[in-house]
Amino acid sequence: MGRVRTKTVKKASRVIIEKYYARMTLDFQTNKKIAEEVAIIPSKRLRNKIAGFATHLMKRIQRGPVRGISLKLQEEERERRMDFVPEESAVKTDVIEVDRDTMDLLRSLNLAGLPGVVQQATPAPGAGGFVKPPFQDRNQGGPRRA
Repeated sequence: MGRVRTKTVKKASRVIIEKYYARMTLDFQTNKKIAEEVAIIPSKRLRNKIAGFATHLMKRIQRGPVRGISLKLQEEERERRMDFVPEESAVKTDVIEVDRDTMDLLRSLNLAGLPGVVQQATPAPGAGGFVKPPFQDRNQGGPRRA
């Protein structure tokens, strides 16, 4: 079962990360020493809890933005992602292959002449897909297994 982290531990960790982000790492031992240097923490136990939560937050920051922490680096990363324009669109396609049913649907809607829409070659019967096995009665399945 997990432990409950108090508001004191969470707030202290967030403040330390915001002010000393450049010095913080993903290593608990290093973060423990940094917390001891930069803050006046009354007990070893509280210092370890703050350093542990700070390490946890640093790992989360590596994956993406974390709520409650305002970092210049984090804001710059978010803006960089928002401004990014790919060289080639992911939705741009020259040819769209559709199956027979989809082509029939397009014909019924008078949209069969769309540019780039091509019916894919029909596979041979039984050349893929799910084939339902023949029905077997439970009582006639053979000798009983122990």
